[in-house]
Amino acid sequence: MSVHNFTPRRRERRGPSRFENILLWGSLAVAIGFQISYPLLEGEALRLITIGTVYAAVVATLFNAYLTHGRTYLLRYFVITFTFGVVIEHIGVRTGWPFGNYSYDSSLGAFLFHIPLVVPFAWMMLTHPILIAARELSLRWTIVIGGFALMAWDLFLDPQMVSAGRWRWNDTTPHVPFQPEIPLSNTFGWLLSGIILMALLQLLLPQERRKNGANTTAGDALLIWTWFSGVVGNLFFFDRPGVAFIGGFAFAIFLIPYLLKRWINRQ
Repeated sequence: MSVHNFTPRRRERRGPSRFENILLWGSLAVAIGFQISYPLLEGEALRLITIGTVYAAVVATLFNAYLTHGRTYLLRYFVITFTFGVVIEHIGVRTGWPFGNYSYDSSLGAFLFHIPLVVPFAWMMLTHPILIAARELSLRWTIVIGGFALMAWDLFLDPQMVSAGRWRWNDTTPHVPFQPEIPLSNTFGWLLSGIILMALLQLLLPQERRKNGANTTAGDALLIWTWFSGVVGNLFFFDRPGVAFIGGFAFAIFLIPYLLKRWINRQ
C-alpha cells in the first residue's frame, strides 16, 4: 500500500475582497458626498471641495478599472488619459483650438504646462465607465458613442464651473442653447477630442475583463449619479432648468440605452 501526500487546493478567489470593496465604494461615496455639499458651500471651502471631488472620483474610477480589468489596463488607462488631457488642454489654452479661446483661474491650484493639474485628472474621472458602457452598446461605434457621452457630460460641467469662476471664454458667440457663457465651439471641441481619446483607448486598452474580478456596478453608479445630480442640481439648486434639460437629455441618450441593455442581459 502506498501513501500519497495530499495538498489541499487553494480556494479560488471569488471577486474582490471586502477591503477592496470598502475602498472602491468608500472613495465613490466621498466623491458623491463632496458633490452633494457643493451647493451648500462658498469661498475657500467650495474651492477645495471642487478639487477634492475630482480626485475622489478619480480614485474610485482607477480602483474600479483595476478590479474589473487588471493592472495592465489600469496603467495604460492612466498614462493615455492623463497625457491626452495635458496635451489637448495645453493646445486649447495656447491656440484656442478646438474649444475656443478660454483661460483657467488660479483658484484651481497648481499649474502644469499652463493648465491646472486637476484638469487632466478631470478627464480621467468619468472616461473609464463611459468607455465600458460604449463598448457594451456597440463595439463598432464605441468611439462615437463614447465621444458623444463625454460631450454630454460637459454640458453639465462647464456651466457650473464658469458660474463659479474656475474658467471662462473670451468669446461665447454663437453659444450653446441655454448656456450663453459657453460657445458652441466648446461643445464641438469636446465631441471631437472625446472621439479621439476614445479611439486611443479602444485601440490600446484590452477588452477582456479580469477573471473573478469586480463587476461594473460602481462605474454604472457613477454614471447614474452624474446624470441625476446634473439634472437635480440645475433644477433645484442652481436655478438653471435649461442646463438641466439640454444636459439631461443629451446624457440620457447615451445612458438609458446602456442601462436597458444591462438590464436585459441580466434577465
